Amino acid sequence: MKALTIRQPWSGAIAHQSKRVENRTWKLPDKYRGARILIHAGAEPDKSATVHGPNLDVYGAFIAVARITGYHYDTGNDPCCSEWAFQGTYHWTLDDVRALPEPIPAKGRLGFWTPTDDALNAARAQLEANR
Repeated sequence: MKALTIRQPWSGAIAHQSKRVENRTWKLPDKYRGARILIHAGAEPDKSATVHGPNLDVYGAFIAVARITGYHYDTGNDPCCSEWAFQGTYHWTLDDVRALPEPIPAKGRLGFWTPTDDALNAARAQLEANR
């Protein structure tokens, strides 16, 4: 399973709110369509974001698992697919999001990356325990 680092509060909104679109400037590589990924809350917040709510203050940790179902590009000419979507970006669509009960500390990276075996095992254990 790969991981994707997303700054707060966006990662928290995926894990704990209804955000099911990840805005990216690059299109989703085909090999990740349908893939389950670990959502990693980056070490730094997006200071321009205005999302509020609980569970948005975890940094530098895995906080959820999600499936990427596909993507499309938003030119701004069509109705938006989500209140979370930004114009002029690729919208990666997510489903089957499961928040982890406890954050798993880890250093993030750019793009898709491979978590350590310890982090993967900890995430799987938490998901199994909370079925």
